[in-house]
Amino acid sequence: MSKKTVILGGGESGVGAAILAKKQGDEVFLSDGGALKDVYRNDLQKHQIPFEEGGHTEQKVLEADEVMKSPGIPDKSPMVKAIRSKGIPVISEIELAWRYIGNGRVIGITGSNGKSTTTALTYHICRHGGLDCALVGNIGYSFARQVAEDPKEWYVCEISSFQLDDIHQFRPEVAILTNITEDHLDRYDYRFENYIASKFRITMNQTESDYFIYCEDDPVIKKNLAQFKIHSNPLPFSMQQETNKGGFIRNGQMNINAGSEKLQMSIYDFALKGIHNQYNTMAAGIASATVGIRKEKIREAIQSFEALEHRMEYVSTVRGVEFINDSKATNVNSTWYALESMEKPTILILGGVDKGNDYSLIRDLVKDKVKAIVCMGVDNRKIHEAFQHDVPLMVNTASAEEAVKAAFHFATKGDVVLLSPACASFDLFKNYEDRGRQFKEAVRDL
Repeated sequence: MSKKTVILGGGESGVGAAILAKKQGDEVFLSDGGALKDVYRNDLQKHQIPFEEGGHTEQKVLEADEVMKSPGIPDKSPMVKAIRSKGIPVISEIELAWRYIGNGRVIGITGSNGKSTTTALTYHICRHGGLDCALVGNIGYSFARQVAEDPKEWYVCEISSFQLDDIHQFRPEVAILTNITEDHLDRYDYRFENYIASKFRITMNQTESDYFIYCEDDPVIKKNLAQFKIHSNPLPFSMQQETNKGGFIRNGQMNINAGSEKLQMSIYDFALKGIHNQYNTMAAGIASATVGIRKEKIREAIQSFEALEHRMEYVSTVRGVEFINDSKATNVNSTWYALESMEKPTILILGGVDKGNDYSLIRDLVKDKVKAIVCMGVDNRKIHEAFQHDVPLMVNTASAEEAVKAAFHFATKGDVVLLSPACASFDLFKNYEDRGRQFKEAVRDL
């Protein structure tokens, strides 16, 4: 008897999971509450996977032996409640993918900020060092699709807390936890401790032969570390103290002691600038060393890495004014990291859908570095209230084009215009990528 697997959600992770489950001989049905993108509808038709969109047929969904739930669907949705009350097991896509990787192995990266950059850099180093690996998860292909269509020896996987919530056996040989700050609390009953526990689930199934790489300077990680039973080898990284194992930065030198070799490298040779990126680079360097990448290859790759699109991405310099696209900054902490790395007077483009932001976190940096704020959102009252006494110039705009023109008007030669919105993008844009692309287009049209 083949197993009945229902996939809830038809985005990248859902369709990837459907393709993998079908390949493994399951009887697969995919159900999406909204409309599928053409590319995913075509994928399902090509693989002859039955599906529905625009709503869930409860009777069909509840026939499942197991449900793979897409990370974007909250537990409080009526369909998920019905599935759970019937006692049907619910798993995440990374759990499904992990079951079928055979001898494949995983470097899993999670954290509130910096995980995309750390994942991309780890992959870049590993590939440069000759490892047969793929970049999967929240970045690039879904993990399940990669396993189904082009299996590798190693998977460098960016993992959200939502994906970790529904793991059971999933076990990364190397786990990285970049940091923990308050985010997505609406999904965790507004209890920070629930979100913290979710992040630490990345270590849940690790054994004595695995590695746990974490930021020792992060107060939340440090405070909560002892609460969780972690069996893997700890490899902390720090800028505040020297570590025996793991990595630290002292006097402008990064020191890594993991794997078979020790590595020293000047932070001035890093491709990625800013203190937050020194942390990301340490984490990626340690992870690469644990999987056997030689130190000269790590050094070369750290020097040659190019920043991700929409994450502190240099766009252009127009009449002496530099433009930076940090559209992926959808929370205040991400904007804090962006501002912290600014070394020139900054015109900051802020705004969008507020997720309960506490702007006081960036107030000191705004006072210190920002000469004007350009608001880009439907409702900007909260931003005005937060910074009205700190910034002499503040305007409202209703499009990327308007925002770029206003910022350019405020800027003088030697300034930086930084799009780092601290908010989600759904009021004016499809998503943060659309926001970033429209920003870049508007800069090129100046």
